[in-house]
Amino acid sequence: MDKLLAGKVAVVTGAAGAIGYGICEVLLENGATVVATDLAGEKLEAFAQDLDALAPGQSAGLPMDVTSPEAVGAALDEVYSRYQRLDVVVHNAGIAYVAKIVEMDLARFQLLEKVNVDGTLVVLQQAGRRMIERGAGGDIVIMSTKNVPSPSAGFGAYSATKAACHQLGRIASLELAPHDIRVNMIAPDAVFSEGKYKSGLWDLVGQDRMKARGMTEAELHEYYRNRNLLKAAVTGRHVGNAVLYFVSRQSPTTGATIPVDGGLPDATPR
Repeated sequence: MDKLLAGKVAVVTGAAGAIGYGICEVLLENGATVVATDLAGEKLEAFAQDLDALAPGQSAGLPMDVTSPEAVGAALDEVYSRYQRLDVVVHNAGIAYVAKIVEMDLARFQLLEKVNVDGTLVVLQQAGRRMIERGAGGDIVIMSTKNVPSPSAGFGAYSATKAACHQLGRIASLELAPHDIRVNMIAPDAVFSEGKYKSGLWDLVGQDRMKARGMTEAELHEYYRNRNLLKAAVTGRHVGNAVLYFVSRQSPTTGATIPVDGGLPDATPR
């Protein structure tokens, strides 16, 4: 059977982590050429080598700072130069911060706004403009979170900025649909690791979450697994499979959200 994404080129932002690895792995297995982007450095270089080991010659690493329109535009132009097309953009880049509202540092909040909100706007703008110019359609997937419909105390900066990120995705789905560009969202619960890759978000906030709940790391993982209806540990591959559903166009869908959370009744509407 032909692979679902054979011949397609996909860019994944904020790729060098647990969710990014799961997404890239699924896209590669289904025939896509994958360009993994993240901040420049050894982490991205090592990540690109691991992807190449999965599917030799089918992927590349490319530095990209999502907060810079110039950097994002230059990276996407490089993708078109190398491969003559861009079919899929998965916007996964984001950062977190744990603090109660009455204790929140404004500068830290503004940093989340810059990455989570400005970064989403920049990626949507730069990818959308180029896809429109070329007239070939495309798919954009925005990484949302269960914290949009079901926020957590002490996680207000992340919840609020990701809600703005989610809303930008919904608005883009309205504006880009006439150009056959679909924009959809995925809302995972906690993904701690995928293979050897740990979640960058949980590296930042895991200690605070453990302290707040008086748990060890193993107990925290069990807490998140046991709080969902299916008692499932959510993985990067689960998120990758949800991405695959959207970008393989198995239904005429845009402006939609797939929860990948094992079933969280509080995270409604579903």
